[in-house]
This record gives sequence, structure tokens and C-alpha cells, in this order.
Amino acid sequence: MANQIATFFLSQPEKVRAEGVATHINKFWEPRMRRHLFEHLDQGGEGLLPLVVEASVLIRRPPKPGAQGMAELTSVARETSRAVVGGGQGVADHSSDEGSVPTSC
Repeated sequence: MANQIATFFLSQPEKVRAEGVATHINKFWEPRMRRHLFEHLDQGGEGLLPLVVEASVLIRRPPKPGAQGMAELTSVARETSRAVVGGGQGVADHSSDEGSVPTSC
């Protein structure tokens, strides 16, 4: 699936390709899917297009299962604070990368 996304972005100007791939994956892939991508990359990334590898430095690496990273906790606290105080978007209005995106294609 990452290769399909990269193939689409190959039609875009070179300066926006990697950022486009990373933005799409960060926005639409749930942490479990991103974790699987990074596991594959960590094992050498066989079969991935070079654009996927290039974009990987811009993709948010999710914490390991069962371990919530400090940055993620800080982000959740910030979102909750905004919703309570009324500054910024409320949690219900904020798009999350925890969506229910299917893992098979």
C-alpha cells in the first residue's frame, strides 16, 4: 500500500513527493499500520520504493504496543486542555490518526 501511495506522488513535483507520501500516511494510517511499515523498514524494507524509504523520516513512528510515548501523552493532554478551555479545536473536531482504516488492500 505504501508503494501505491508513493507511485501516485511520483507524478507530483519532486520537491513535494516525500512530504506528500508522509502526510498521507500520517493522516490516514492508524498506528498499527505505521508500526507494521516501520517493522518492515527496520528489517531492510525489501520491496519498498525508494520514495517510501525517503518519506519514512517524515512519518510518525508509533510507540510499541502497550507503551504510550511521552510525546503522545503530551499531545493528548494538550488536546484535552484546548477542548476544556475552549481554545483551538475540540477533541471531537480534531481528526485523529487512530481511525479504523482497514489493513488489507
